[in-house]
Amino acid sequence: MLAIGRALMSDPRLLFLDEPSAGLAPLIIEQIYQVVARLSDEGKTMIIVEQNAEIALGVAQRGYVLELGQIRLSGEAGELSQSEEVRRIYMGG
Repeated sequence: MLAIGRALMSDPRLLFLDEPSAGLAPLIIEQIYQVVARLSDEGKTMIIVEQNAEIALGVAQRGYVLELGQIRLSGEAGELSQSEEVRRIYMGG
């Protein structure tokens, strides 16, 4: 949260978040993604690299699924979150 706040102090045009949920408790992850969603609603452009596909697609407009460094799937976040392939491979369902 502190790193996000420090980055926002310079009013960046683009905010890049690399694994913002890594190693954090579920409650903290939820709080961070509430902030991310609010920033998005306010028009802040962000690129988020995240292994937790479910939470990332929940706040994203678009998503890209990488496999071995190659784009395997891309599209609107809502479409990707409903994709059987994405759900099977990345969301455990």
